[in-house]
Amino acid sequence: MSNTLPKITWIGLGIMGSPMSENLIKAGYDVTGFTLEREKLDRLAAAGGTPAGSIAEAVRDADVVITMVPASPQVETIAYGPDGILENARSGALLIDMSSITPQTSVDLAKAAKDKGVRVLDAPVSGGEAGAIEAVLSIMVGGEQADFDQARPIFEALGKTIVLCGPHGSGQTVKAANQLIVAVNIQACAEAVVFLEKSGVDLKAALDVLGGGLAGSTVLTRKKDNFLRRDFKPGFRIDLHHKDMGIVTDAARNVKAALPVGAVVAQLVASLRAQGDGGLDHSALLRAVERLSGARI
Repeated sequence: MSNTLPKITWIGLGIMGSPMSENLIKAGYDVTGFTLEREKLDRLAAAGGTPAGSIAEAVRDADVVITMVPASPQVETIAYGPDGILENARSGALLIDMSSITPQTSVDLAKAAKDKGVRVLDAPVSGGEAGAIEAVLSIMVGGEQADFDQARPIFEALGKTIVLCGPHGSGQTVKAANQLIVAVNIQACAEAVVFLEKSGVDLKAALDVLGGGLAGSTVLTRKKDNFLRRDFKPGFRIDLHHKDMGIVTDAARNVKAALPVGAVVAQLVASLRAQGDGGLDHSALLRAVERLSGARI
C-alpha cells in the first residue's frame, strides 16, 4: 500500500511532530524523519519510520517534506543554506510547513522555494498535544489550491478541520488569530477559577455547569483538568505562546488592527515567562492570576 502513497519526510519531532508523524505511519505512509534529539529518532524508528542522519539525506527522495519546528528562525535554518531543504529536495517536491511562524516568513519561503521548483504550503495547526495524538487537529492552510488538493489526504490523517484560507501566509495569519483567542480564553478561565475558589464554591461543579452554557469552550473542556489539578505539564508551552502573541501583535500593528485585550494578555504571558514558568503549559496563566490575587501557587 505504501508504494502508491507519496514518500514523506518529517523534520521536527517534538511534542506535536512525533505523534503527527506516527499518525501518518499508521495511515500507511512511508515516513523518513530528522530531528536533533536521538531519542526522538529512536521513537520514530520504533513506530515504523526511518531515521535520517541529516536534512539533506532526509529530503533527497521525498515527494512531500513536512516541517514542525518552534519558530521562524528554526524554519529558516532548516530551509535555507547548502545543507537545507531547498538545496537538497528534488524539483517538484511539496514542502508543507506546519510550524507556527510569522506570515511574512511563510511568504518569503514560498518565493525562495519557487526558484528551486519546490511548492510550499503553510499549514499551522491548533489542538495541542491531545489533538495531535488523536488526529483531530484544526489545520489552517495558505497556498495554491492544486497543492492543497494534493496534500489533503495527508492532512486528513492528521486532523479533522482542514481549510485553505488563502494565498501563502494566510494559514499563519489565521493561526495568529487562533492563538489570540486561545490566550484570552485561557486568561478568562483562569480569572474565573481564582474568583470561584476564593468565593468557596465547589470548583469542579462550577466548571461543569459553566462548560454546558455560553461560557463553554474547547479551551475550558481541554484545560479543565489542568486547572483542577494544577497540572501544568506542557501540552503547549508558555514559551511558544509568548512567541505567538508576539506574532499576532506585530502582524496586527502592520495591518492597523487594534488588539487592546490581546495586548494585555500578551503582557501577562510575558510576565509568566519572566517568572520562570515558560516551560509550563499555557493553562499556567492560572499561576499569574493567583500571584496577582495573593492566592496559592
